[in-house]
Amino acid sequence: MKNILSNPPLFVSEVSSNHACDINRCFKFIETSARIGCDAVKFQLFKIDELFAPEILAKSEQHRNRSAWELPESFIPAIATRCNETGIAFSCTPFYLGAVEILTPYVDFFKIASYELLWSDLLIACARTEKPVVISTGMADMNEISTAVSTLSKAGCKDLTLLHCVSGYPAPAEQANLSAINTLRNEFHCKTGWSDHTVSEGVIQRAVHKYDAEMIEFHLDLDTSGAEYSSGHCWLPDDAERLIKNVLTGFNADGDGIKTPTPVEQPDRKWRADPEDGLRPIKSIRRDWKA
Repeated sequence: MKNILSNPPLFVSEVSSNHACDINRCFKFIETSARIGCDAVKFQLFKIDELFAPEILAKSEQHRNRSAWELPESFIPAIATRCNETGIAFSCTPFYLGAVEILTPYVDFFKIASYELLWSDLLIACARTEKPVVISTGMADMNEISTAVSTLSKAGCKDLTLLHCVSGYPAPAEQANLSAINTLRNEFHCKTGWSDHTVSEGVIQRAVHKYDAEMIEFHLDLDTSGAEYSSGHCWLPDDAERLIKNVLTGFNADGDGIKTPTPVEQPDRKWRADPEDGLRPIKSIRRDWKA
């Protein structure tokens, strides 16, 4: 009998700005992501002066200091090589148009952040590469998502995944609104999933087993020292590994649907109550049974 239930989701670890501009720490993220069961690891490529408007940078030292979170462009080839050697897919979020050209030879798929969903030029640039595109929909309404999907489609995107997302850091579990995953799937007829900021296994389990999320993205830190860990939306490796194993255990429990005694039940079948006197075990084994 064919398994009629959905397939396990793809798990994507989001390094974000936790790499500390250290190539060896980047490699550790890649290796750790593969070890704990992720299918892909995602980085971000931005330049602070192409991320925030000059009016903001002129007034805010806090925003200017985020230049320390930039991933050096020179790291990209080495990151891609290490991902290939480790057997994990490499994804990256471009935050400026030039980043798309830099990343195209190396990434397995592009991820567009929720804050950039309105930027049609970036969507078009990613779509024209013919690479798969994943886009987070945090903060967006259906009209904005529809425009983004249409823009991607018209520009040639043929492999799209929409991630429902709540762009709070961290996001309260009671605001997850996971049923929106179905809304996106039914409206846009593409792959859908959940980009997590809740750091709650219960939320992710629900996204997978109730709403058939096909991709789960979560922020990862290695050791609590990452730049974004203090914001409260990052998983640590041991917890993330336990989460992934628990999710996959659920899928391994599906079986074939045929109702028949399982191997683990066979030894106890003769220890059921005998139909004649209601006592255990079946009469045929009582006389010769030894303690």
